[in-house]
Amino acid sequence: MQDYQTLISAATLAEEIDNPVLRIVDCRFNLLHPGAGRQSYLEAHIPGAVYAHLDDDLAAPITRESGRHPLPDPTELAAFFGRIGIARTMQVVVYDDASGAIAARAWWLLRWLGHSRVAVLDGGFAQWQKLGLRLESGATDPEPKEFLGETQPERVLETAEVVAGIASPTRLQLVDARDAARFRGEQEPIDAVAGHIPGATNLPCSRNIGQDGLWKDSTELRQMWSETVPEALRAPFGVMCGSGVTACQLVLSSLVAGIDEPKVYIGSWSEWIRDRERPVVREMA
Repeated sequence: MQDYQTLISAATLAEEIDNPVLRIVDCRFNLLHPGAGRQSYLEAHIPGAVYAHLDDDLAAPITRESGRHPLPDPTELAAFFGRIGIARTMQVVVYDDASGAIAARAWWLLRWLGHSRVAVLDGGFAQWQKLGLRLESGATDPEPKEFLGETQPERVLETAEVVAGIASPTRLQLVDARDAARFRGEQEPIDAVAGHIPGATNLPCSRNIGQDGLWKDSTELRQMWSETVPEALRAPFGVMCGSGVTACQLVLSSLVAGIDEPKVYIGSWSEWIRDRERPVVREMA
């Protein structure tokens, strides 16, 4: 099986479904109903898929200083990947039902631990269903593997770096994946404070997806980036969101577009507002 490191089509995955080097991970999750994704998985999932829960498996417990989805302990995360049957030699495919917004977090975490052979299913579970492809129900019980991970700290942006970056004359270029109304501060359905970090640019992660539910092609994505965040095409930048989850979808978008990989501000908006002394911008109409 060839290496897939960004996206994989449902048709290709269906052809490889019985490949012994393949591990599929279902990441469906609902922020308002944390148990719904697992229940949906048990009812129907892609054959052979295992389940990863955003709160329990792909994030650490929340602290007084952290955002809503802190980075997991790398040793515990590696142990989890091993328990669900992932070895460093395997091709991993992750999917969700949210345009890759949750699956990209698992994709990015595997990359953070040095596993590059991982791809997001283009179109997610909806595309698999649309093609009428086979489904299974119940839990998959894979043979545990040894997953040896090594963190890649250069992929992470810390709050202290953001504080220093926005005060620098050259200014850190931050791209925020939240929807426009949240970014402007017109509404905030999740976090306690509305607005955005000074100097940040807004690129809602929904813009990466076409009307057909599939990812836009590399040319379209590069054009989108060049029009919205031209600096990203020629200088290092970071991505963020509400809690460091959908920001990972922007990382995937940048790589598909042929742009250098940005760092992820894992703490993101929900960590930034923990300290009320940190500046906040609101663009109220």
